[in-house]
Amino acid sequence: MNKKQFFPCAVVLCMLTGCSNTISPDAELPEDSLSVMAEISEEASPARTEAHSSISSSSEVKAKESETDVNPEPPEEAVLSVPETVEIYEEITLSQLLADTNVQLENEDALLDTSQIGSFDVTVSYTYENEHYTHTLPYTVADTTAPVVLNAGWGAYVEQGDAFDLNEHVGFADNYDPAPFLSYSGSVDTNVCGTYPLTVYITDSSGNETSWEMSVEVVSEIPVPEDNNERISFDSFMEEYAEENVRFGIDVSTWQGDIDFEAVKNAGCSFVIMRIGHYYDEITMDDWYISNMEKARAAGLEVGVYIYTTANTEEEVRENARWITEQLGGQALDFPVVFDWESFSNFQEFGMSIHDLNALFEVFAEEMEQSGYETMLYSSKNFLNNFWYQQSDVPVWLAHYTDETDYAGEYAMWQMSCFGRIDGIAGDVDLNILYTDKELFIE
Repeated sequence: MNKKQFFPCAVVLCMLTGCSNTISPDAELPEDSLSVMAEISEEASPARTEAHSSISSSSEVKAKESETDVNPEPPEEAVLSVPETVEIYEEITLSQLLADTNVQLENEDALLDTSQIGSFDVTVSYTYENEHYTHTLPYTVADTTAPVVLNAGWGAYVEQGDAFDLNEHVGFADNYDPAPFLSYSGSVDTNVCGTYPLTVYITDSSGNETSWEMSVEVVSEIPVPEDNNERISFDSFMEEYAEENVRFGIDVSTWQGDIDFEAVKNAGCSFVIMRIGHYYDEITMDDWYISNMEKARAAGLEVGVYIYTTANTEEEVRENARWITEQLGGQALDFPVVFDWESFSNFQEFGMSIHDLNALFEVFAEEMEQSGYETMLYSSKNFLNNFWYQQSDVPVWLAHYTDETDYAGEYAMWQMSCFGRIDGIAGDVDLNILYTDKELFIE
């Protein structure tokens, strides 16, 4: 992410800090691996557990007497029909669970607890023929969603004589299991140059499996692709996308070096989002952050900040948020603080499920809100579609490098290219379109 380089294939990944990931944000994931997981629930991610035996099929469950019954003799005609299972983390109300009931539910909007897999009970209050009843029903929470492939090993090269580790070339995640199992059929002899076909399997703790075909190229020297990407001038960028409720800006980090923000402003740029720091094993301030903030404000540009992070625990995420608050020192920003997590190439190395990282983003947003700052999520089209849970109260900064995005979700800002050119910056810079009619600005 933070080292400038270019990659093979027709699409190049250039996220916030430059062109450096091995996956394009626009590369299509295998269709059979794109199982969209249920939306996030309010509960924290549970530890892995074994599923208990499920209730039998979607048959009718007769209302029956229990210790909590208000009326001890519910009529046999009062029928509650429950599904065989509900999905882990699914946000489902009692009225959705009991869709085929013939009674009037009194707590129909109550959310079911789906934070763990296993068998549970739920208390249902209802009215049938003007009589009130309270009844306990069993339900089962299960994980039936297959793991998702985040990096299918496009352009998997191994230098002759090196050891081969498939984990270095693929990335995957599961909605529930933080440690899905990787295996493959086929073999790779790194002593002999050639093409080695493999069938790769990802299996989670519930037995759900995703597989795909890939090839590994053993070569005498790893090829370095040519940079033949077309550059876009800021003038042509503004002319192409000019419309009502639109403004144009850039995002920068240490890779842009010393910036002449007066020239940037005079070129028509109205805002700049700058990297405040990055987190790997420790938090490090961006080399040019202090200078960028001072000069951008002096030039009259609106400003915002983002952190590039690989945090994978609640403690680390809270530390990130508190560090940002300390550096800002109470300064007002024109944009929410941006959370930038993009290490999906080998996501399994972080020991998290999809649910876990979504929960960590909520923790980050909560911590920033306590300090008086709003939060925005930055991500590519693919990961917004297949990884992040969408929340109506969180603005999205979409990265999709194309002339016209077809992303169907809501977004307040669109990063449309990482190959922009603007006066005041020597080299490439990301180009962004801000939609001023969206809920984004700090009041």
